[in-house]
Amino acid sequence: MAQKYYAVRRGKQPGIYRTWPETQKQVNGFSGAQYKSFTTEAEAKAFMQGSAVKTPAHRSAKTSRAATSKSASAPVSATITVYTDGGSRNTGNVAGGHVKDVDKAAWAYRIELPDAIETGSAGEFGATNNRMEIMAFRNALQKLVDLGQTAESILFVLDSQYVLNAVNKGWLAGWKRRGWKRSAGPLVNAELWQDVDRLLPQFSNLNYRWTKGHATNQGNVFVDHLLNETMDGMRRDAEKQPVTHRHEAVAKAQPATTTKPVAAKPASAAKPAQSSAATQSHQTTAQSVADIAESLRNLPFGDN
Repeated sequence: MAQKYYAVRRGKQPGIYRTWPETQKQVNGFSGAQYKSFTTEAEAKAFMQGSAVKTPAHRSAKTSRAATSKSASAPVSATITVYTDGGSRNTGNVAGGHVKDVDKAAWAYRIELPDAIETGSAGEFGATNNRMEIMAFRNALQKLVDLGQTAESILFVLDSQYVLNAVNKGWLAGWKRRGWKRSAGPLVNAELWQDVDRLLPQFSNLNYRWTKGHATNQGNVFVDHLLNETMDGMRRDAEKQPVTHRHEAVAKAQPATTTKPVAAKPASAAKPAQSSAATQSHQTTAQSVADIAESLRNLPFGDN
């Protein structure tokens, strides 16, 4: 694994750290924190001194132009800034393949309020990247509603073009008109989009900005780290004992609970034997009485 240097330019204790947990202590809860990870100490020191970080050589000119055009958009003055992100780990899946039930996925958000920072994250097995992106956005909206922060100017910063296009390009309204369906067929994650549609009208001043994922935007880097920590900590019973096996074990155990009734059957079967013995005894008694009566009739008594 390549070594990393985490440079915290603004945080509780600025400096260069070697592990993410150490770095997180310095930036978590610190409004406006600035930090970034590097593969060399020289790059980390340059970042600490405010020097520009060189663009990786493998980055294409087309990508560079796209990122520049996006970042050149007019800045938005907002009271609250929200970062959301979603991700999944498709283990061994080929491009275009289906997500496996055991694949980990997670979402995360970071809400920077004027006097506090709220974060949230959770995971799900067998979910797609798009589903996690929507959930991060939806859950951040819901958290803002719960906090009573719907009238403030809010800037959402996302790296998901899919979510941004759904909101900004009218996709959401079109899906709603068609009964939550796409023009080409069913709408995946329709229930999540319905939640988003329910939440959005509650806000009076929402703004959006795209950022390149996992690059230099510190809020985006933070939520990416957060959702990866969530996936790192995810455990499934199936890893120890598959759910299907557990169900089978229960099914097999059920007959054991019926052992007593089964064992009681011989006792109930003995009743006919007892009844037969009683009948035989009754028949023997009756025969004895008949023999005595016959003997009395044969005695030499007169009729007078």
